[in-house]
Amino acid sequence: MILLSVSSSSSSSIAAVFSGALILFNFFEATLGAPCPINGLPIVRNVSELPQDNYGRPGLSHMTIAGSVLHGMKEVEIWMQTFAPGSETPIHRHSCEEVFVVLKGSGTLYVAETHGNFPGKPIEFPIFANSTLHIPINDAHQVKNTGHEDLQVLVIISRPPIKVFTYDDWFMPHTAARLKFPYFWDEQCVQESQKDEL
Repeated sequence: MILLSVSSSSSSSIAAVFSGALILFNFFEATLGAPCPINGLPIVRNVSELPQDNYGRPGLSHMTIAGSVLHGMKEVEIWMQTFAPGSETPIHRHSCEEVFVVLKGSGTLYVAETHGNFPGKPIEFPIFANSTLHIPINDAHQVKNTGHEDLQVLVIISRPPIKVFTYDDWFMPHTAARLKFPYFWDEQCVQESQKDEL
């Protein structure tokens, strides 16, 4: 706490200004550090100031740049994800198109070879800085950092929120895949809509 020594006639106005500034500082500090600090999508933002989380996945750092929950996006979501060496996504498929832009690092994209009763043996594609990946709707896939440095990708998905089906392995039947819908990275920020009492 800062103590100021001032004359009694000006002390009340200085104290009021100082108290107001302290309240604003604490408000902005709490808002910026909160897990759901953004309401709407500002025109310009510094990506390095956005919150990051691993959502319980070791080796992952996820940042929602533009999302349905945090920003009200209806047609696309954009994420930045960083995978430590050896980390990977689960084997999964979803009800949207997905595009990756590899910003740095290298790894492997695995995509299901068949569209039968289970994903099947995947086709492997090497990925590297400046490469792009396109995942069609409902193709089972997995991204793994098989390199020696962080793999950082910019991810764009269509039609949020999405349905995600996850698999234990490439030969798990589609009917046994676990469904998560709606799938939100920023699930802690979802607010129940108010019911109309009319």
